[in-house]
Amino acid sequence: AGGAPVGPGTQAQLPGPFDLGAQSGRWAAFQERHRLSCEEAARLLLDAYEYRGLVKHTGGCHCGAVRFEVWASADLHVFNCNCSICTKKQNRHFIVPASRFKLLKGAENLTTYTFNTHRAQHTFCKTCGVQSFYTPRSNPDGYGIAPHCLDDGTVQTIVTEDINGKEWEKAVKEHKTIRDMSKP
Repeated sequence: AGGAPVGPGTQAQLPGPFDLGAQSGRWAAFQERHRLSCEEAARLLLDAYEYRGLVKHTGGCHCGAVRFEVWASADLHVFNCNCSICTKKQNRHFIVPASRFKLLKGAENLTTYTFNTHRAQHTFCKTCGVQSFYTPRSNPDGYGIAPHCLDDGTVQTIVTEDINGKEWEKAVKEHKTIRDMSKP
């Protein structure tokens, strides 16, 4: 009843003021206590619900020109790949779905390097050269996040798994879960 259909490219249209019933007093007090707009409070609630069991990590490059947030477990599963570029860059990373990653600032300060199949998008800061995240070849629908580029305080544990990137096709084919790591 009321409002337009919601789908890709449309916005929900509520017929009038949002009725919170008996919760309206709590909602207003929460907004005031935390100095949040209605949209900010709703986002906080939606993030908590949609990403249940996950932690919002923030991070970025060395100079601070690039900043991001990512929703992931506090216990990270990090890949240590021995392919040519990961070895040279010491590119250890964990993988998340694209929907759980948000670039906060610095899009204009990113540049991209590709090679071989050109499927992996190795993005890095033009100023300091740090790659804090990239789009991995194994998971083009997600992001590989460098755990050492996260801000302190949200990571509990890190488990590192070696992956044989020198034989990339074989390693990814035999790995039971890597392709699913970028699925919501």
